Amino acid sequence: MIRRAVAKLAHMDADEIAWRAASAGRILFDRARTRCSVPRWSRTDLGPALAPLAALSDVHAALKHQRWDEAQRELSQHFVRGPRRFPISPQSRPALAERIRRDFPDAADHAARRADRILTGHYDLLGYRGLRFNADPTAAIPDWNVDCVHDRRPPQTFWSTVPYLEPAYGDHKIIWELNRHQHWIALGRAFWLTADPRYRARFLAELASWRDANPPLIGVNWASMLELAFRSISWLWAINLFADANGQDPWPWLVDLLVALDRQLTQVERNLSYYFSPNTHLTGEALALYVAGRTLPEFAASERRADLGRRVLLHEIDRQIAADGGHRERSAHYHRYTLDFYALALIVSRNTGDDEAAARFEEAVARLGSAARLLADDRGRLPHVGDDDGGVLTPIVGREPDDIRDSLAIAAALTHRADLAIGTAPEEALWLLGASAIGPSAVSHQPSAMSSGALPETGYYISRSRAGDHLVIDGGPHGYRNGGHAHADALSLTLAVRGVPLLIDPGTACYTIDPVVRNRMRSTALHNTLTLDARPQSHPSGPFHWSHVADGRVHRWRTHEGFDYFDGSHDGYRPFEHRRRVLAMHGDLVVVADFVGEAGSHAAAVHWHLDPRWDVTTRARGAAFDHAGTRVGLSIPHGILDSVSGDEHTGLGWCSSAYGRLERATTVRISHDGDAPFWMVSVFDFDPGNAVADVQWAPVWAEAGAMAHAAAIRIIRAASVDHVAFAEPVAVAAASSATWRVGDVETNARMLFYRSTLDGPFSRVALVDGSLARAGGRLDLSLNQTVPVLVSDRTAPLDTHTLTPRMKAPSCAASPVS
Repeated sequence: MIRRAVAKLAHMDADEIAWRAASAGRILFDRARTRCSVPRWSRTDLGPALAPLAALSDVHAALKHQRWDEAQRELSQHFVRGPRRFPISPQSRPALAERIRRDFPDAADHAARRADRILTGHYDLLGYRGLRFNADPTAAIPDWNVDCVHDRRPPQTFWSTVPYLEPAYGDHKIIWELNRHQHWIALGRAFWLTADPRYRARFLAELASWRDANPPLIGVNWASMLELAFRSISWLWAINLFADANGQDPWPWLVDLLVALDRQLTQVERNLSYYFSPNTHLTGEALALYVAGRTLPEFAASERRADLGRRVLLHEIDRQIAADGGHRERSAHYHRYTLDFYALALIVSRNTGDDEAAARFEEAVARLGSAARLLADDRGRLPHVGDDDGGVLTPIVGREPDDIRDSLAIAAALTHRADLAIGTAPEEALWLLGASAIGPSAVSHQPSAMSSGALPETGYYISRSRAGDHLVIDGGPHGYRNGGHAHADALSLTLAVRGVPLLIDPGTACYTIDPVVRNRMRSTALHNTLTLDARPQSHPSGPFHWSHVADGRVHRWRTHEGFDYFDGSHDGYRPFEHRRRVLAMHGDLVVVADFVGEAGSHAAAVHWHLDPRWDVTTRARGAAFDHAGTRVGLSIPHGILDSVSGDEHTGLGWCSSAYGRLERATTVRISHDGDAPFWMVSVFDFDPGNAVADVQWAPVWAEAGAMAHAAAIRIIRAASVDHVAFAEPVAVAAASSATWRVGDVETNARMLFYRSTLDGPFSRVALVDGSLARAGGRLDLSLNQTVPVLVSDRTAPLDTHTLTPRMKAPSCAASPVS
């Protein structure tokens, strides 16, 4: 323990040591004070916390004489009459509610149904539905400090001593998700759209209950600064949703809310996660300080908090957001969080005239939005890459976390980038941007025709077809800093076919409550990649750390309007090599070829994890996947193929569509034991008119010593015979001159696809990094440059002078990787 502490200290610079020492001193002082005096809320704290503004003179007078009800009335009138600084304001209620009811006729009924469940004490949180946080079935108000799923609770001790990561005290995520109070936004939405006073009354009851159960600095709900930040933002929504100058309030709730909000913001300000969690924790905390500081000038500390939040948010743009627009945690879910953080910061900066910050925030939203649009399929769904904690920043209508159409629509409007939006702007865009900001021209967008592209610094390579096929390959680094939200998924991929997820990342399931499930769900075997000798690529060390990590390297990424090609490797099995090639022939085939390159006997397995909606039928060397009239075939040239569903021992055959949810699925496993070097190939076919009947190895010849490795397969189909071949020259210098043969076809390409039909051997050809192909000794295809080339539907001899190869640049960055 001492040795570990000394080693950790040795890696700190002077600034970090000073910050940690000061933070520890403050925490010790606060802890000592709580031992001497039991912390309590006091309304007398509000006067000193408020700024000496002329507009608050009557409020100050009422507070000075402890006339709490009068202070409540004055505060209500102040907020109702004030300018719009937050995304919404009480004054915007009539116009916004009318617009939403007009544009979304079912919104009021939908909002009422969601809010009515809350009235009865049923909460839909994370992957759970209908949670009740009170053992008394007649009590609807929740117990704010219990994990009701596992019936456990952490101790009510000083915040820094709460052992919230210990499974014995429950799953802190479940407790914290309730205490984010984001369901108050659902109550407010229903209140605005239906005018039913029960929803406002429920909010008031929960606010009073929460304050009674969570005195300052005591308990699990004070232990995470990010959670205080999320809760503070929810309380800002509550002020604007429920402030009512004409309301007959039973108690001075605005006085009490502002006292508690100021205390929570002070806690965040004093304990920012500079070194504890310098990722989305830090930016989320800074966001709360900035938004509260800019939208609540009524607090004396607001200017200081806004300045601090702004500095952190601006500093973290280039630190956490890669040049390609991806978030450096390498988690699609946390990328979405970051996009929403900076979108809210941009909205507030514009509403409050913070023009200099707004320019930088707009840049961040544009970069993050471009990357998010590339990562999402054409239905707005993000693949589950990396951790998914099941939460969102502003869950207004209860959208699933991987559906980011609302985030993209908001980003599109904020940056004037219509290409980021998918379809009609959803209801959330009106709540965040205002009825006047979303005009008729901005409401409806045609889905943009996205092409394939890459986020080369973040490490994601995306192939998409006009048919709605969407392939995401992970070829980059393991994660960010300690890789807390990364998975052991180097060279893994996800695949949607015709807009329906087929090959999926099985998800996260949990963080700390079950270490076995946590490690299993982020293991290599639970991802669509290859395991070697039953080893994981990366080894976990606790729920958010790793002792050994694999980093990917991309050798080639080539895109063309008709196909995409990926070639990468990783170092997780060092000194052994795992290299993966992926060829996506748009709307037709995906070929995945895994190469194990080091000599010796190895046991390898490739796992394909299927979305539960697909029916799976297996055969000796293949499988068929069926869903709603769509069929996808899987064929292999060799290996043992089997399927697993709901295996408790290996963990195969399970998936988690949301945090806390574990469902049976199917895993197709392809195994091979033998002497390396060897290849394992999987062929997925989508064209029912040219289905694959068999896949066989094809003979390859090369000059002695010219090729480091090469392999080819023959794909026998209903209407053609396709060949796919891969090769790597021994030396880079020899790459352009070294030729090799597949059957009677000679080429110098690193990847060659050709289709044979009755029309001839080259009815369709795709080349990567090559300039020639000969059939039977006759020069049949010759180019002057080695770019991705696809020649389709050839029915006449090729005129190489009129051939105009086309290569599309990725939409979000990057020249091709070589």
